[in-house]
Amino acid sequence: MKIGVISAILEEPSKCNSEFNKVVADFRGSIKGRMGIPLENETSIVSIVVVGSLNEINSLTGKLGNINGVTVKTAISKKEIE
Repeated sequence: MKIGVISAILEEPSKCNSEFNKVVADFRGSIKGRMGIPLENETSIVSIVVVGSLNEINSLTGKLGNINGVTVKTAISKKEIE
């Protein structure tokens, strides 16, 4: 298992927030924390802390990145955890 942080920029949250939240809910077993910051110019920043296999983390990242209006980057620990 690995620890990761997924950072997402939602460029038009009113259009993509619903789909974004649905994907996140599908992975709720892997998610340990989430922080969202709405900005004034109709943009939101979301950070999600995840613990899971490399495949699970990459799957979540890929599904979020395929949402129109969402840009994601992920940092994954090099160290395995139990």
